[in-house]
Amino acid sequence: MEFLRKSSLCAFLFMLFFCSNEANSSHEEFRRLQSSSSKLLKNLFRTEYHFQPPKHWINDPTGLMNYNGIYHLFYQYNPKGAVWGNIVWAHSVSIDMINWINLEPAIYPSEVFDKYGTWSGSTTILPGNKPVILYTGIVDDNQTQVQNYAIPANLSDPFLRKWIKPDNNPLIVADESINKTKFRDPTTAWLGQDGRWRMVVGSLRKNERGLAIMYRSKDFMKWTKAQHPLHSSAKTGNWECVDFFPVSLENTDGLDTSFKGEKIKHVLKVSLDVTRFDYYTIGTYDTKRDRYIPDDTMIDGWHGLRLDYGNFYASRTFYDPMKNRRVLWGWTNESDVFPEDSIKKGWSGIQAIPRKLWIDPSGKHLVQWPIEELEMLRKEKVELRNYELNKGENVEVQGITPAQVDVEVTFSFSSLENAEEFDPSWVDLYAQDVCAIRGSTVQGGLGPFGLLTLSSENLEEYTPVFFRVFKTQDKYKVLMCSDASRSSVRNHEKMYKPSFAGYVETNLTDKRLSLRSLIDHSVVESFGDGGKTCITSRVYPALAIYGDTHLFAFNNGTETVKIETLDAWNMAKSEKWI
Repeated sequence: MEFLRKSSLCAFLFMLFFCSNEANSSHEEFRRLQSSSSKLLKNLFRTEYHFQPPKHWINDPTGLMNYNGIYHLFYQYNPKGAVWGNIVWAHSVSIDMINWINLEPAIYPSEVFDKYGTWSGSTTILPGNKPVILYTGIVDDNQTQVQNYAIPANLSDPFLRKWIKPDNNPLIVADESINKTKFRDPTTAWLGQDGRWRMVVGSLRKNERGLAIMYRSKDFMKWTKAQHPLHSSAKTGNWECVDFFPVSLENTDGLDTSFKGEKIKHVLKVSLDVTRFDYYTIGTYDTKRDRYIPDDTMIDGWHGLRLDYGNFYASRTFYDPMKNRRVLWGWTNESDVFPEDSIKKGWSGIQAIPRKLWIDPSGKHLVQWPIEELEMLRKEKVELRNYELNKGENVEVQGITPAQVDVEVTFSFSSLENAEEFDPSWVDLYAQDVCAIRGSTVQGGLGPFGLLTLSSENLEEYTPVFFRVFKTQDKYKVLMCSDASRSSVRNHEKMYKPSFAGYVETNLTDKRLSLRSLIDHSVVESFGDGGKTCITSRVYPALAIYGDTHLFAFNNGTETVKIETLDAWNMAKSEKWI
């Protein structure tokens, strides 16, 4: 019934669209490859409940906001083809962030200050309930970057379909101390205690020091660069899509970006152009000095915490006043490397499911979980209870359509004594390197155990999502993997099939580990131990497609593991109206 109610609301939104104001009709460019798509491959790996437009290339989510009860998703989009180029700010609206109406682009190259590109940015809602977009404009063939703004043409339009770029653009031009070709993606602005606005722009110094350059303004129109950046870190490379926001230490509620108060921390997230991952630190914002200081436990670099240890980049958050939460969006690109593959499909890229984000009670990391609205797409359900998985055993989850499913499982074990020793030589390795060494087929003590997703019947191909428990001195270390190395029997020589992995910060006192995986044809989006560690994989099976897809739970450890609960739901297709 909830799904029917939501569908009716979306139908109302659809009617509102047509009955309100008149409808308005790693940056490498592959313009030469833009062409029509092959109908044969167009739908093979398209997702059904993740966000993606009907065709063409997408990348960064930008300008996220809820305005008068309607969610707005802007995103980087090529209206002319399935590879990067001709980038505009595409625009979609929703009342639940699951079902969407696609509108005309909000911003596209048209002026001297953005003639060569309209790149990523953010939205800020000014006093008087007036939204404004901040975005990066490209002004010449040398990719000189400036920071611009746009405002709605008509605030009474519930969908804010038309945006104006005032003549006083650009708002910010890089001075001589700034790398003008590495100067992009302005953040949501926040109000300081002195009544001045602040925002930061990602950049790079000559010595590969990434930095978040701070600007201040009294009126949002005239911006002055601060003497020091908000924060910087050596040997991290160019910072893109910087995000900076407060989190509550008392509960899971979200906070407005301008929130002032006690019992909070701040999060600085950066997208590193070199590694193509999103990293974050938790720390303190010194409002007097306008400096951000990461906590002592944080690693401020490539070995630091990631929002997602898989195929997830250029993410942005926004404060959602409708449900008092902070919501995270992230771009999940394709892994079939050649641009020609996207040309054949006619599309490239999806957005990950929006996630509620908050700080763990330990204060050591963030927690993420799919927004509750996703559950309205759940349909037929199957259950498995108190099933013991012995060494080498698989059990198939039957009665569902495993290519399009939401599955939650809780594993338990009676002892930690069989956890294997953590090899000291792995200390300096990334988690995904350890996963590649100790994969799902390598027998362990406590683990590997988990799910075999997007599997063919005889396991010629599958994408395992699993845990391994190691012991190191007097502690335990939990590795979570989403291993695409066996995801397809195709031997495309340059197909990206990594062993994604991250460690889970948990004490195992209750001898349980939980896993949730959102499986949607070519994406497996997984949340370990309640969202403490997240991994998203893009995969392209050749055998495990549509009705030939299977889902198994497995255990390749010597320690017996019990499936305490397993719940799996078939997922309906989300609505995407043009």
